[in-house]
Amino acid sequence: MQATGIDLRPLDHSHLQSALALSRQAGWPHRLEEWQMLLELSRGLVAIEDDQVVATIFVTPYGDDVATINMVIVDESMRGRGIGRRIMQAALDIVGDRECRLVATADGLPLYESLGFKKTGEIVQHQGPLLACIAPPTVDWATAADIEQIVTLDRIAFGADRRPLIQALAQAGRLAILREADALRGYAALRSFGRGELCGPVVAETTDEAQDLLSFLFAARSGAFMRVDTGAETGLAPFLLEHGLAHVGGGITMHHAPSSTPSSVPSVHTFALASQALG
Repeated sequence: MQATGIDLRPLDHSHLQSALALSRQAGWPHRLEEWQMLLELSRGLVAIEDDQVVATIFVTPYGDDVATINMVIVDESMRGRGIGRRIMQAALDIVGDRECRLVATADGLPLYESLGFKKTGEIVQHQGPLLACIAPPTVDWATAADIEQIVTLDRIAFGADRRPLIQALAQAGRLAILREADALRGYAALRSFGRGELCGPVVAETTDEAQDLLSFLFAARSGAFMRVDTGAETGLAPFLLEHGLAHVGGGITMHHAPSSTPSSVPSVHTFALASQALG
């Protein structure tokens, strides 16, 4: 059965409650606040049948170079009708000539591969109540005066300018920074998310520095329910398990780069990806 009788429309505030219901149907923890943040940072689309929202997607652009695709959800009763492919193709039209990144579930992987996406890695998700932790002396809370350096460091790590995201994270939660000899070497974000809180992104040059940033945030939120998403290759899993965060799943990182656009190669490691944190 094809997606006939389905209209694609821009996602706006009037669709958020229906979108929230879809994410709950999918078992995702996002609150209305997460949907609202995405709407502020992104261009969204909904698929509508009989005045009902049956699918969602967001394209979050970061300048002219990179975009991420988030919150690809199709109502479980509507799957198998080509709606996912249709809304993805519409999203790729919005992406244009940018490199496009997303985190795929196993169910979504065949669709993304058929659209030209390539696997780049694996995300592992850890969550649970935090055990007590000691804050290292090299990390402190960021102030407004640190934002420009954070944006610069994040641009190196991610390969594109995420200033609007950094500003939104600072407004929604708090940022921590790691300094060495008066130089900013890393940062991490903490905010409310889902059933508790979320650490991410975490940008650092080494695993030890990433652990210091996380330790600082964990020490501030001992006992809180926390989620951290990291690349499988980072080696952070033992540290997260030690601090009470169980491995509960993950996803597959993918990218789609037009032949005329070389893929970005970050030179600083992004240990916890904001694309996953956004959805």
